[in-house]
Amino acid sequence: MISVCIATYNGEKYLRQQLDSILAQMGKDDEIVISDDCSTDGTLELIESSYHDKRIRVVHHDPTSIKTTFPLDKPTHNFENALMHAKGDIIFLADQDDVWLPGKVNKMLHVLETADMAMHDCIIADTELKQLAPSYFDIVKVTTNVWRNVVKCTMLGCCMAMRRSVVERALPFPKTKVGHDLWLGMVAGSKFRFTLVREPLLMYRKHGTSMTTAGGESKYGLWFKINYRLTILRQLIKLL
Repeated sequence: MISVCIATYNGEKYLRQQLDSILAQMGKDDEIVISDDCSTDGTLELIESSYHDKRIRVVHHDPTSIKTTFPLDKPTHNFENALMHAKGDIIFLADQDDVWLPGKVNKMLHVLETADMAMHDCIIADTELKQLAPSYFDIVKVTTNVWRNVVKCTMLGCCMAMRRSVVERALPFPKTKVGHDLWLGMVAGSKFRFTLVREPLLMYRKHGTSMTTAGGESKYGLWFKINYRLTILRQLIKLL
């Protein structure tokens, strides 16, 4: 059984395209777990009115349960909530605004026959899905080395698929300042077999409201970067 975990927040604009690209690759016994962070647009109405599909389950996350000012903590723990409700033996992560390319699921399932986690490449696109760059891997020089990811995170959750054993080891997530994709990558890189798939299997939609700076320059200052990495380093030492 496959679980696809999606964290939503005001994702009405692009969610239909993403869900359609995922459902086309899923079996009848698979599931999509959508954790919603109190959306105020039509996200939930879209799911309820357009998808009468028993494979889709919506669970709710309370963003006020996260006592932090760090901007990535809310989506990180929204993903954590989705993962906690997932039932599958193989678990994929998905953002609300990307598009899966045909063959993604089969390719990743094949790779996970000999790995515990895999992360594939993706095409970076604009809001209209026009290509901006053919390879995320080439731009950020992706690595599974945990120490190098402390210095510069190259993990991208929407390109990850993993066995349940990785998720069980990663939960619960650190309370603050460690993104879900970086944390899962560090757990997999230090405790499991983690491999890279150098084939784009996703259109990664890059736009101004994205919570991630993947494929672009960081907007944070030097002191923030130092404090952030020290926090990650402390969590990695605990993990090891």
